[in-house]
Formats: sequence, C-alpha cells, structure tokens
Amino acid sequence: MTLSIDLYWSFRSPYSYLATPRLRAMAQTFDLEINLRPVYPLAIRTPDFFGDLDPLWVPYLIRDTFRIAEKEHLPYGRPNPDPVVMDMVTRKISPEQPYIRRLTRLGVLAEEQGIGMDFIYEVATLIWSGEVNWTEGTHLADAVARAGGDLAVMDAAVAAHAEELDAIIEKNQVAQREGGHWGVPLMVFEGEPFFGQDRIDDLVWRMQQKGLEAR
Repeated sequence: MTLSIDLYWSFRSPYSYLATPRLRAMAQTFDLEINLRPVYPLAIRTPDFFGDLDPLWVPYLIRDTFRIAEKEHLPYGRPNPDPVVMDMVTRKISPEQPYIRRLTRLGVLAEEQGIGMDFIYEVATLIWSGEVNWTEGTHLADAVARAGGDLAVMDAAVAAHAEELDAIIEKNQVAQREGGHWGVPLMVFEGEPFFGQDRIDDLVWRMQQKGLEAR
C-alpha cells in the first residue's frame, strides 16, 4: 500500500532546502507519495516576526545551516538575491515581493503538473547554493527545465491564474497549522506532525511501523 505525507515547504527556508534532497530520495526509494504544499515564509505570513527576534537567532541559524550542509555534502551559500525583499538592518519587510510570490506560485503549479519534488529540488539548489544571481540569465529557466518544466509556459500560467494559485497557498497555510505546526519544513503523516529536517528519521521510523516498503 502506498503511503503518503503532506509536505509544507518554503523557498525562503534554508531548512526546507536542506531537507529536500533526503525527502526526494525517500520518494524515489520507498513506496511513498509526497504531496507538496508550498507556503509563504513567516516573513510574509507574519511580517512582525523578525522584529522581535533574539539577537542570537540569526547567528545560530547561519552556523547551524552551514554545519548541516557540510554534513550532508550540499552546496550552500547566501541567496543572491534573497527570495524575500527586506531591509536587513531595520528588518522591515517590503510590501512588494516579486520573488517569493512568483516562486511559491510556481511551486504550486509544479505540483499540479506532477513535478513538484523535482522542481523544489532544482530551484532550491540554485537559490541556496549562493553561486550565482539566480534571477539573471537563464539560471532559473535551466533549473526548471532540469525538473521537467518550461519556465516561460509556467510563468504565463501563473500570470493568468495568480488568484487561484494564491487561494491554494492560503489553503495550504491553514492546513499547515491544522497539521500541528507553523514552521517549515513540516511533514504530516496520518495527522502526526514532524517539524524540521532533523525529524526525517523519525518520520521514516513511524511510516515503517505503518508498513512503508521499498519500491
């Protein structure tokens, strides 16, 4: 019997990126369906979130994510540009968000087209490797092509159906909290939430109890 999980995931989350290769490999290794449910990051859902952060939060996040990337042998660097437009000094979030809205809508569309996991793997790797300005040239189009999509066609679909895609994103965000957490990556299996890339082993253990089998 094929098992399934809901995956709540954000293009701005380094932890989402760091979890993606393992999650994608799981779907390829096990008889498992991953329902990708892209959500907007906290910076968009809760713009005041960063204003009240402890000053140790960001330094620890940077140290921790670089450590995980080193352990997992993943390319990792500061996104250029940041998917969320914000003033890093004042921590104010710009009302104009061309990158994250485009990316999240594209993620929803990719899932509808059956290439969701490959899409987030390729695009997140491009963004979070920090090697290039991912908005320039054909970098993004090439990443989408590696996932099996056509960026020009997908962008046209996003422009034509932005409101419908935003409604799906909003539905995902409601379901995320109903699933038991507000953060990403969040994996929900049979109503049980597993938050964070460091809970993947626990998720596999639980699914194996429920009959998870290799393909």
